Amino acid sequence: MTGVELAIHGGKPVRDTYLPYGKQTIDEEDIQTVINVLESDYLTTGPSIKSFEDKIAQYVEAKYAVAFSNGTAALHAACFAAGINRGDEVITTPITFVATANCVLYQGGKPVFADIDQNTYNINPLCIEKLITKNTKAIIPVDFTGQPVDLDKILDIAKRHNLIVIEDAAHSFGAEYKGKKIGALSDMTMFSFHPVKHITTGEGGIITTNNEKYYQRLIQFRSHGITKNPMHMTTSDEPWYYEMQFLGYNYRMTDIQAALGLSQLNKTGYFLARRRQLAKMYDETFKNISEVVTPYQLPECHSSWHLYILRLNLNKLRVGRKEIYQALLQENIGVNVHYIPVYYQPYYQELGYDKSFCPQAEKLYEEMITLPLFPGMNEKDVEDVVTAVQKVVKYYGK
Repeated sequence: MTGVELAIHGGKPVRDTYLPYGKQTIDEEDIQTVINVLESDYLTTGPSIKSFEDKIAQYVEAKYAVAFSNGTAALHAACFAAGINRGDEVITTPITFVATANCVLYQGGKPVFADIDQNTYNINPLCIEKLITKNTKAIIPVDFTGQPVDLDKILDIAKRHNLIVIEDAAHSFGAEYKGKKIGALSDMTMFSFHPVKHITTGEGGIITTNNEKYYQRLIQFRSHGITKNPMHMTTSDEPWYYEMQFLGYNYRMTDIQAALGLSQLNKTGYFLARRRQLAKMYDETFKNISEVVTPYQLPECHSSWHLYILRLNLNKLRVGRKEIYQALLQENIGVNVHYIPVYYQPYYQELGYDKSFCPQAEKLYEEMITLPLFPGMNEKDVEDVVTAVQKVVKYYGK
């Protein structure tokens, strides 16, 4: 029988319309805020950017925030500010989007991949420590799905080995670690504002930090390495004078993006509460289905639930993840996979990375599937996802 078992024996799909795994939530306030900027004098390098940075810093209780055109640019800037150069090694997780590791390569450094914890799916601190060498410069832990990493252990390792921690918190805006919001605990923290994230600026990213030196470097890096600050220039005799002091990039955020972000920030509380509510609904249903494993949550953390990862119990299924994935798509459920281990990518294979490097990460990759989760979902959407999963795993169960 073909066509994904003829859509499970020719039955009607659970949904008539496609439900994506993630989607932005935009309202009239957001639209009007952007229109106001379009009608103003500043479309870029204007006041909305500083206002957005200040509001983000205040929200995460950090001293400084620097906005960028996207999250990748922000991570690149953080690697620069940390002084990562050719020959430096940076330890990170393979279960992340490629940008996390690519930003190390941009600076001439070498990403070193540490395996994950089999329960949390986050980078395993024990594996980090085993990989530290005299060339190790930094650690980039990733708060996968929105659950914070074990920061106490990671920060302790960094302190003992004089390493910089750049937290990739693209998934964890609004998350809490032991009662404190993510954003001011690591040396630098990156948040992403892509449309599927907790708040959006269309594209956009930001670095938060308590370190003034990093702050100044980030500001300059995002604007070609140029400064107009007389205190930092070699000479400042002419009033129009500016200096390019190192090779920076044009990574600036626009006021259009920042204005949308400011409006979205007003809804952060609702967005987070809704994501947590939807995740709880999934948990309560899937915990009773033996063919799948629900995400484990650390009791001392408060996830922001960017993604809901369902792990397949392949011992109780007649097929692999591919067949389950295709069958759910036939039901109009927009599943996804986050992520292919970074070193599986052809470019990283050409760099000499082994494909049998992090066994826990590789095992997770074969078994995980991402379900739809975004604030615009209603109860019927959740019921449809649950019904589709139940239908598919029951059909393919042993």
